Amino acid sequence: MSNPLLEPIHQVSLFDYAAISAKLASGVSEDEILQTLGIEKAIFEEASALWIARMQEDSTFEVTTLFGQYFAEVDNHPKLGQLNAEISEDGLANIEKMKTDRYFFEELNGARQAAYAYGYDGAQWIQENFGISLGEFQAVAMQWMPLTADEGYETLRHYLDYREAREKEYAEKFAAEQGGNVADDIEF
Repeated sequence: MSNPLLEPIHQVSLFDYAAISAKLASGVSEDEILQTLGIEKAIFEEASALWIARMQEDSTFEVTTLFGQYFAEVDNHPKLGQLNAEISEDGLANIEKMKTDRYFFEELNGARQAAYAYGYDGAQWIQENFGISLGEFQAVAMQWMPLTADEGYETLRHYLDYREAREKEYAEKFAAEQGGNVADDIEF
């Protein structure tokens, strides 16, 4: 490795750290993850703190970029790849749909944003209504990132408009659930 910031910390590689982070975010217990890797909690906690410090001190952003890549590729991790939290059949189907259906992915982005705007925990709302944890959602988002990075303006605008339209629909739903918006009865 040419970059010393990429060297493993206490035998915890950056891929390990990203996979641990992804699995924790998707609902796998820390104990199960650490047992699978054969790492003691104290070792992981120190390695975690040091990986965060490395990301902060890396002016090239190589560590952070690779962390994001590895986070998205968690299913390829040799020990943690197949370790998953229990997910409903609907949740699994929705995750697969998010991976292949850009419109569905954008809809859920809009729904999550609208939920946050109306005081809900958007990630929790997605979990409860679609069976997709925050970690799974973010892993799919990281998979879409390189595919969408070089899109032309028209394509990007098309999907952004779609997302904003879905966000507005969900916002109207949340407003109705809460008895309407504060200014709904004001006419100009």
